[in-house]
Amino acid sequence: MKKLSARRRHPLAALVVLLLALAATGGLYAALAPAGEAQAGASAQSLAIEEGKKLYDVGCSSCHGAGGEGGSDGPSLVGVGAAAVDFQVGTGRMPMQQPGPQAPEKPSVYSQAEIDQLAAYIASLGPGPNVPEESAYDPAEGDAARGGELFRTNCSQCHNFTGQGGALTHGKEAPSLDNVDPRYIYEAMVTGPQNMPSFPDSTLPEEEKQDIIAWLHAVNTSESPNPGGFSLGGFGPVSEGLFAWTFGIGSLIAVTVWIGARTAKARKS
Repeated sequence: MKKLSARRRHPLAALVVLLLALAATGGLYAALAPAGEAQAGASAQSLAIEEGKKLYDVGCSSCHGAGGEGGSDGPSLVGVGAAAVDFQVGTGRMPMQQPGPQAPEKPSVYSQAEIDQLAAYIASLGPGPNVPEESAYDPAEGDAARGGELFRTNCSQCHNFTGQGGALTHGKEAPSLDNVDPRYIYEAMVTGPQNMPSFPDSTLPEEEKQDIIAWLHAVNTSESPNPGGFSLGGFGPVSEGLFAWTFGIGSLIAVTVWIGARTAKARKS
């Protein structure tokens, strides 16, 4: 008993007990943890990558290379991430029907399940932006007023003041953002498709992207009211100035000519 009591008073006794408790806890966790679920998740991911590789070989490899390394007809896809695939394929821009200055939006030829498989394969080639959670692009969670300021600062040069789009050089264009799925707007900002620069979180934080989406939803969705009346296409001061000059000043000139003609006719009579 004296020996046992002495061992309990030893300075390392508490450390030994702690190590034994940790070892027992780890052993119980390893024995009882749901390893089957983790293995099932890994197996499902591997299957998605495998199926995505098959889809890629048929529909994408002729331009982007057998391993996504790119070629003369298409850029490398290593590191573009799943978000780029979800945007490009989900909006029908890829695969392209024919070479051109810009890939136009068109109906997608893949189902969403197939797009997810393609995205899983491309994501396996290198790290890149992931498909965002719905909470990241929900317009209801954003500040539309702040989003308008951010949009005018970062986006209106190409997409015009309310996102109605505009012409660029060499046959390219900034597409209209009217009634575009908020998920695709977020993915476009993250990935920078075609002529558009990318806006990573270090440049434009997630909450600011959400504010921009809230602004576009407020001004461009079909159910949003337009208390200002006729929007003139939403192209900004150029179209408004042209309207004022053509119809406003033009009407004044027409009235002036009419008055002059009436006055001259009255004098003759």
